Amino acid sequence: MTTVPPPPDILSPEFDADPYPAYRILRDHYPLHHHEGTGSYLISRYEDVQRAFREPVFTTDNYAWQIEPAHGGRTLPQMNGSEHAVRRALVAPAFRGRALREKFLPVIERNAWELIDGFRDAPDADLVARFATRLPINVIVDMLGLDRADHDRFHGWYTAVVDYLANLAQDPAVAAAGLAARDGLSAYLRPIIRERRAAPGDDLLSELCTAEIEGTRMSDQDITAFVSLLLAAGGETTDKAIAGIFRNLLAHPDQFAAVRADRSLVPVAFAETLRYSPPIQMIMRQPAADVVIGGGTVPAGATVTCLIGSANRDERRYARPEAFDIHRGDLTVDNAFSAAADHLALGLGRHFCVGALLAKSEVEVGVNQLLDAFPRMSFADGEAPAETGVFTRGPRTVTVRLTPAGRTARPAG
Repeated sequence: MTTVPPPPDILSPEFDADPYPAYRILRDHYPLHHHEGTGSYLISRYEDVQRAFREPVFTTDNYAWQIEPAHGGRTLPQMNGSEHAVRRALVAPAFRGRALREKFLPVIERNAWELIDGFRDAPDADLVARFATRLPINVIVDMLGLDRADHDRFHGWYTAVVDYLANLAQDPAVAAAGLAARDGLSAYLRPIIRERRAAPGDDLLSELCTAEIEGTRMSDQDITAFVSLLLAAGGETTDKAIAGIFRNLLAHPDQFAAVRADRSLVPVAFAETLRYSPPIQMIMRQPAADVVIGGGTVPAGATVTCLIGSANRDERRYARPEAFDIHRGDLTVDNAFSAAADHLALGLGRHFCVGALLAKSEVEVGVNQLLDAFPRMSFADGEAPAETGVFTRGPRTVTVRLTPAGRTARPAG
């Protein structure tokens, strides 16, 4: 007889160390499982998580108590229907097309160059601390037209808010720090918002202050909440994606060499990293009615935890899902950063990540500039660093030995 293993605990130290064996147990034996520690129903198969992201019965009403306190107001992920459509239309233009290419791409290039210049002559560097965790936050501050001297302050707020959102164990000290960051960010932004409403400039914060769709404009609270969301969601995805790309590629030298030789493979490596080691491992939904999924029924009003990290390695969807492979044929890079993506790391449908193209630009610029700056790169201790985290996951450090190429011209902007 085959012994069925017990259901894993997603709050256990073993899961934190390596969730992927637990994900497989859940997919194979417990595709719908009520987890006592989080009081939620876990779904782990690709098809089920895809349904939860796409079908209207799965709402984001749970975000009122899960993420709204962290941001100090309602944000796009928890909105639905016309409210969501209008609010998304207010902010989306800044993160795509001409505005992204002409206005913000130079900001990304300048910040990447400045960060790399800080360790260009070092024999080794931690790509997380020196680059990955800094680039998206510095870019956001500059896009908003805020004081560049406050980069470090924003990084502190970002870290505290992300820790709050990832606090599944409900540590009171982590919660208190997150709420203090929320209040500090709001107090910082409100007088600047008043100034930008009176005298708008050519920056993202001014665009948020003046944007209007169907007679709707963003209130001060809407803007501060959106900036908090932008820091947390935009920062964490890009931060961990850059770290993950280098961890995954350096662990597969042949693929690293292929990307270095053919830079058109950089977005491919990004897409495969999002599938193989997604920065956001789980997202919650709340069904408006009883729903049958995963071979069972989830009652209306319950919390459903969608295990993205599991769904993205579902052998029912991907060939050799446990392998990192930039050459795989079942992941389409052309739609990997759109609402029709083959992977689930950025959501799907109406709640697909509004900043996906900004993240793609940051990752492509950052990876290319690092490859240009350092023609040789390897793990400093010869081994790939471990990943950590349950809600969000990635390597805490990626320390590499570097051979610099020499100084390059500083990007304009």
